[in-house]
Amino acid sequence: MPPEPPPTPWTLAPAPDDYPHDAWGAGADLEPGTLLAAYRAGLFPMRVDDDLIWWSPAQRGVVSVAAYRPSRSLRRTRRAFEIRIDTAFADVIRGCADPQRPHGWIDEEFVAAYCALHEHGWAHSVEAWDEDGLAGGLYGIGIGGLFAAESMFHRRTDASKAAFLGLIEVLQGAGGERLLDVQWSTDHLASLGAVEVGRAEYHRRLAAALTLPDAWDTAL
Repeated sequence: MPPEPPPTPWTLAPAPDDYPHDAWGAGADLEPGTLLAAYRAGLFPMRVDDDLIWWSPAQRGVVSVAAYRPSRSLRRTRRAFEIRIDTAFADVIRGCADPQRPHGWIDEEFVAAYCALHEHGWAHSVEAWDEDGLAGGLYGIGIGGLFAAESMFHRRTDASKAAFLGLIEVLQGAGGERLLDVQWSTDHLASLGAVEVGRAEYHRRLAAALTLPDAWDTAL
C-alpha cells in the first residue's frame, strides 16, 4: 500500500443500506485523506452546480473481475493499442475533463485533487496508445482490492474499451476477488460487463476487497 496521507478532519460515514437516495452528503473537501476515507466508506464525490456532493448509489454499478471473460471483438480491439499504466495520468484526467464532452463535471479542483492523489500513489491511469500518441484511457482510485473507476475518454475509436480491458488484466493479475466499481451502470458499461448490485451487497464486497493487497505494485 502507498503511504497514508494526513487523515481527514471530516466525518464520512457510509450511507445506511436502506437509505433510498443516491446523494448522501454535501461539503467537506477534496484533500487526499478525505478522498480515501470517502472511498473506504463507499462514497465518491461529484459536483452539482457549485455544491460538492458525496454519492452512494442505491444501485451500484460493478464488474465481476475474477469471472470476467472478454468478447472476441474486445480482445481484437485490445491488440490494436499498447496499454500503459500511470505514464500520463494528468493527460488522461484532462481528456476526461474536456469541457466539450457532454455532461462534463470534472473541473480544475477535481483535476488537481486527483493528480495529488496520484502523486501519493493512490490514483492510477490505464492508457491506450497508438502510433499517434495517447488514444484514450481511464483513471480511478486503487485501495487494496478496490478500484473505483472515475471516468474514461477516447480520441480514437474503441481506445477506452482497450484501456478498460487493460484494467481488467491488471486486476485479474493481482488475484483475489477484486471489486471494480463503476458508480452507475450505463448501457455502454453494461456492454462491457457491468451489473447493478444493491448498497448492502456493495458494502459487503467493499469490506472484503479492502482487506486485499494492493494491485498496482506489480503492475507498474
